[in-house]
Amino acid sequence: MTLFDHILNGNKKYGTCPEDIVRAFYNCEPEVIQSDVILAPAWKPDLFDAYTDNIEPIFTGFHNDWNLSINGKKLTYIQTGIGAPVLMEAVLALGCTPCKRIIFIGSVGGLSPNFNIGDIVIPEYSVSGDGACRYLTDRKPGENDCFGKKYYPDKELFDNAVSKTKNISKANNVNWHIGKNFSIDTIIAQFAHLDEIIAMGCDCIEMESAAFFKASEICGIKACAIYSVSDNTLQKKSLLSGRTENEIEYRKTVRKNVLTKIVLESLELI
Repeated sequence: MTLFDHILNGNKKYGTCPEDIVRAFYNCEPEVIQSDVILAPAWKPDLFDAYTDNIEPIFTGFHNDWNLSINGKKLTYIQTGIGAPVLMEAVLALGCTPCKRIIFIGSVGGLSPNFNIGDIVIPEYSVSGDGACRYLTDRKPGENDCFGKKYYPDKELFDNAVSKTKNISKANNVNWHIGKNFSIDTIIAQFAHLDEIIAMGCDCIEMESAAFFKASEICGIKACAIYSVSDNTLQKKSLLSGRTENEIEYRKTVRKNVLTKIVLESLELI
């Protein structure tokens, strides 16, 4: 029995089948969800307006979901909300649908002087500093301390994303990096622990991708992440203070004109 079977059996024990999970979480039948999915904690699908033929709402509520048509092909776009728990729930629910591939897009903080605001980052792994990963187990959660454990993207999708990022970034004169990420549950309290996190070998930080990688692997879904650098504490330009308007606007431009193209080419949609 797989770990995902174990999770589904736990639901079944208390009267919930996989179809119920999808209906409750996405307010649709499983087949409405497409095989290719983009997950974003905060960004809306209008980021992809230059490529979309049609945007069809699926659900609006504690998260928001759409089906996008691009070049006659469909993909599902899910705005999950911020944090590992909600993103993990989204992936586990996707495990009950036809979803086969997911690209996670979002913001990442730089923990290296080489990471500038607006740069693209593809994480080669994410270190768990979150609590959500603890529950992805067939053991007692108290016996499953995941802190410091590395979780990885799907190699094929990662390699494809790296290849596309290298070419598209070069053509647009945008810096990009392969990152070693740390996933954390806090913004304000993180600053007291950044030295420890950097000492673990991490050069960027965000809140969701360790749980994202782990849940996707459990569900048998190919997954990778593509980040936009939003801040860099080592440069005294954190999310809370220090960033200039020019840096923020540059990041928005790169995100809309470069990151979107990387995502869609990685999924072979354009």
